[in-house]
Amino acid sequence: MRIAFYAPFKPLTHPRPSGDQTIGRSLFAWLQEQGHQVREVSRLRTRWIYHYPLQMAASGLEQRRVLAQLQKDPVDCWFTHHCYYKAPDLLGPFIQTNLQIPYVLFQPSYATKYRRKRATAPGFYLNRRALLAADCCLTNRRQDMDDLRRIVDREKILFIPPAISLDTFSRDEQARVRLRARWRAGERTVVLSAAMFRDDVKSEGLARVLESCIRLQARGEQFLLVIAGDGCKRDWLEQLARRLPEDSVRFVGRLQGREMRDFYCAGDVFVFPGINESLGMVYLEAQACGLPVVAYANGGIDGVVEQGKTGFLTKLDDEAAFDAAILRLLQDKPLRQQMGRAAEFSVRKNHDLQKNYQQIDRIIEDLVRVK
Repeated sequence: MRIAFYAPFKPLTHPRPSGDQTIGRSLFAWLQEQGHQVREVSRLRTRWIYHYPLQMAASGLEQRRVLAQLQKDPVDCWFTHHCYYKAPDLLGPFIQTNLQIPYVLFQPSYATKYRRKRATAPGFYLNRRALLAADCCLTNRRQDMDDLRRIVDREKILFIPPAISLDTFSRDEQARVRLRARWRAGERTVVLSAAMFRDDVKSEGLARVLESCIRLQARGEQFLLVIAGDGCKRDWLEQLARRLPEDSVRFVGRLQGREMRDFYCAGDVFVFPGINESLGMVYLEAQACGLPVVAYANGGIDGVVEQGKTGFLTKLDDEAAFDAAILRLLQDKPLRQQMGRAAEFSVRKNHDLQKNYQQIDRIIEDLVRVK
């Protein structure tokens, strides 16, 4: 089957990695593995595009370019990954109308509150148009189901549990030994955290991890904190880290793929608040490698972390509870090992990409057959 793939929020080749891009790349690769001819037909990024008249005008030219391309080299289906008010799909509805091919949305969202704000109303209505045009909406967040049902027929909505490749993320004891030696961890418990050092909630989350570790080490707890990532806030975060005892924190830079797998395997606990985190692929990756998680109970994190079983989720901004959750796992080795095993089992049972995405293949085939 020939599939036109489009990611309006962040193209697959965008230089700044994120969990959203990881999902998009995994989808693209999985569809190819099923034998489909998949191509990313446009790299038009629509994030806040409606605030920029010249870019909106250029999107009209991109619509016509893609249409001409697909008229010359047809596809059987249009597949858009992640569209919402901030990054609406401006191409899919246009192509669907002109070519009458099945139109599938993966990870769409809908919230009526954005139609009441001048800054977001255009994005709300552009996103609404895409939702109304779609033949199927596949969501990996149960929280989005009720909102989507307000505008999309129930039979067109399907929940696909969030998933990762277990071939990429799994426990590796050799990697654990190798990296812990490089970090000079010794017998210390290793606390991991990871995010891009952007000037937003990602860096704010890492700052909260550092502040929690500062408080815990001031109380006499001894452990090694290792942080993966990079970005414009690195100097600020490293300055904050100087308040920790010498040799108790490492910054290891930006890691990808197998490097991230090895990183997780070398740790004992994964800690990241996830402020307003829509899903959080890092939690699935860490758990797949046998780590219990400490995070905030907000956003979509409770969809991938089982409270009290595979990790601890605390109330947003509750410093004392967050510290206590980390401390409990630091002081109770049998508990963190038990929760780590439960985390690995949970991901393998509920979040295996090869198993969960089989539904996508069947849906696309059914839509193409009907069309």
